[in-house]
Amino acid sequence: MLKKFLKNIALVLFLNLLIKPFWILGIDRTVQNVVGVADYGFYYSIFSFSFLLNILLDFGITNFNNKNIAQNNHLLRKHLSSIIVLKLILGFIYLAISLICAFVIGYDSTQVLLLIILALNQFLISFVLYLRSNLSGLHLFKVDSFISVLDRSIMIIICAVLLWGNLPIQFSIRWYVFAQTIAYFLTAVITLIIVFKKAKSKFLKLNWNLPFSLMIIKKSFPFAVLVLLMTFYNRIDTVMMERMLPDASVSEDYMHSGEVQSGIYASAYRLLDATNMIAYLFSVLLLPLFAKMLKFKESVESLVKLSFSLLFTGAVIVSFTSYFYSEDIMRLLYPYNLSETMEHYTIRIAESSTVFGLLMGCFIPISTTYVFGTLLTANGNLKELNIMAASGMTINILLNLFLIPYFYSTGSALASFSTQVLTSLVQVIIVQKIFKFKVNYQFLTTILIFIVCVLIIGYLSKGLDYSWIVNMGIMIVGSSIISILLRIISFKDMFNIIKFG
Repeated sequence: MLKKFLKNIALVLFLNLLIKPFWILGIDRTVQNVVGVADYGFYYSIFSFSFLLNILLDFGITNFNNKNIAQNNHLLRKHLSSIIVLKLILGFIYLAISLICAFVIGYDSTQVLLLIILALNQFLISFVLYLRSNLSGLHLFKVDSFISVLDRSIMIIICAVLLWGNLPIQFSIRWYVFAQTIAYFLTAVITLIIVFKKAKSKFLKLNWNLPFSLMIIKKSFPFAVLVLLMTFYNRIDTVMMERMLPDASVSEDYMHSGEVQSGIYASAYRLLDATNMIAYLFSVLLLPLFAKMLKFKESVESLVKLSFSLLFTGAVIVSFTSYFYSEDIMRLLYPYNLSETMEHYTIRIAESSTVFGLLMGCFIPISTTYVFGTLLTANGNLKELNIMAASGMTINILLNLFLIPYFYSTGSALASFSTQVLTSLVQVIIVQKIFKFKVNYQFLTTILIFIVCVLIIGYLSKGLDYSWIVNMGIMIVGSSIISILLRIISFKDMFNIIKFG
């Protein structure tokens, strides 16, 4: 399993590092700069709202199916048609409840129209993720890896034409949303064809089976609750900011209006989202591997240590580098816009830099969660995870209610960081309690030394007489060398695993 994990994580990382950085830094960043911080903040708050009830589209089916197919491959053809029908029904329920909630919290007609399109996008994303869970459940990781970057690849082509194709239209946030819709739809069609080929089905024969659907919902319900709770404490920030802070059109303090603060938060969060995609790919690969190993009562300790070492090392380097060079990175990615005053630009960069430094700190506990939380999910410890997630959601909402009125987007970033640290620590404690892994004090000491060394390298690099980009590169390279010298990451061991198994 270690050999399979390393070979496939190498492929999926290569493909995603090939495509997604250009998507985030080239396309998504350009869109934010072209439409302006307020318009992007308007879009992002509604996007986050569409994400809150996302679980209604899936109800935990994807995680349940991933684990189930990994342990029982023969069930793919039997379950495929019925689950597709169930997904369609859940899609209509999701749209209806989303619109009801939108009216309750006071969305106007413009916001509702955008929400409908984003809701369709969320359905397509959820449908693709379900289809991909069949591929990863069958351990077809190579095929799944290519599908994981297909939607972004299509969006890059469409958005590149819209942004730089000299078309006789003014680019707006709606074009960005429509480009997503087209890309998700094409990806869903292509993935559906591949899954049907693997299931050896020649055509789509929809089959509504009420007892089967109720059984699936009952079994996947704990997964659904977990995803719902975690989604709330990960995505509710911008929704609360947009609702709690005054509207930009009537606010006396424009920079601290709901749309602008949501836009500032989004500009920082999008980079955290990009790094999270890499960590998420680990969990997608780990879940079926853990599930199969646990079914056959194989020890998962080596795989846990290997995956945690890889993720944690990268997370520490990325998070600390982002903290030390937050303002430089924000100025590079989000230059002065002619539609704003220099005073507003200075405030925007200062606040987004602080938010960025705090949010990127979340990458360390999030990476920890993607290993230990995935192991608990594969082991069926959903009761413990749901209690943890409910506590995390409560803490996050309370902190946001208290911090947003005083510290705006910075307060929301503080709430996110605090919640992620607490919930990741709880998951590590639960794993240790259930699996009773032997405590490796030497490894923990090495991790602590590594963290201290990265901090020292960061402080020293800031004082060098080179450009900030060179200084940042020195910090990244120096930190990576330290991780190798401390043998947190051993290329020799990984090579031997790949070569000899």
